[in-house]
Amino acid sequence: MHKRLFIPGPVEVRPEVLQKMASPMIGHRSKDASALQGRISDKMRTLWSTQHEILLSTSSGSGLMEGAVRSCTARRAAVFSVGAFGKRWFDIASNNNVPADLFEVEWGRANTPDMIDEVLSSGKYDLITITHNETSTGVMNPVQDIAAVVKSHPEVVYCLDTVSSTGGTPIHVDDLGVDICITSTQKALGLPPGMAVCTFSQKAIERAKEVPFRGYYLDLLQLYEYIRNKDHQYPSTPSLSHMYALDFQLERILTEGLEKRCERHRQMAEYVRSWARKYFALFADERYLSDTLTAITNNRNIDVADLNRQLGERGFQISNGYGKMKDKTFRIAHMADHTLEDIQELLGHIEDILQLGS
Repeated sequence: MHKRLFIPGPVEVRPEVLQKMASPMIGHRSKDASALQGRISDKMRTLWSTQHEILLSTSSGSGLMEGAVRSCTARRAAVFSVGAFGKRWFDIASNNNVPADLFEVEWGRANTPDMIDEVLSSGKYDLITITHNETSTGVMNPVQDIAAVVKSHPEVVYCLDTVSSTGGTPIHVDDLGVDICITSTQKALGLPPGMAVCTFSQKAIERAKEVPFRGYYLDLLQLYEYIRNKDHQYPSTPSLSHMYALDFQLERILTEGLEKRCERHRQMAEYVRSWARKYFALFADERYLSDTLTAITNNRNIDVADLNRQLGERGFQISNGYGKMKDKTFRIAHMADHTLEDIQELLGHIEDILQLGS
């Protein structure tokens, strides 16, 4: 039985999107491949409200996170973490011998402008990493408030992980002052895993030129120079199947309308939050709740694994808590092409299994 996925990723993918991945192959050095990449870049610029160059990577989002930190840290990186995936930035830096310091907050809380300003005012850092939407905790960082602080430190390259938020909530890259905005295909964009996308600003380009050892496959400057000089082509063979599907899905997203799509995500989020408050409790700080995933405190001490087993028998799947929060929380994703009716159906099954109304 197929299980409809309400997990942080991969997400449920529409059949017509999957079908696009079965498109016949073309040469990755052909004019058709250049045109395909060019269309994707234009649509991503619209989605992100940016004039920056767009880079594609046949990797998960973590690949471009590694590329960003390694390619654009000349002195030292400040890594701000609100959960497991924020900390991943630090692990990436450490394993690439990139000098970095980790600034963590208690899980469930957000990064604040004051916290970031205090760190950057030291003058020690020339790159900053922030997680927009943390799926381990259900926190969405206040990037609009953070923007002014980062802009007041123009020497700092700003890297933003929007892996689980792009396509589900508004992200205006240029207004936010983001240099390298990273996402990947398997979350709110609604495609299978296997490709990541990022912006690459002029500031990031100039910084990368100062960094001597940027790696090879994930060297963002090399990717940029190939795109510029080889008509939107890449040094290595990209996943053309993902590119076909991404081009198609971006067209669907833009046809739906960004405002309408984000409102659909907000409605799903509000419904899940209200349900969680009624029967359980929300894990994240109420001021910083994610529009694409809700982390729910397991204050009833339910057996999350058994709940998921029974949901699976009915054709649904949710997610247990992540890492140290396993069984202490459970998580429901409401992103990509799910609708409010899908969420209502899922929660109805959970109520029935747990006999919450009795």
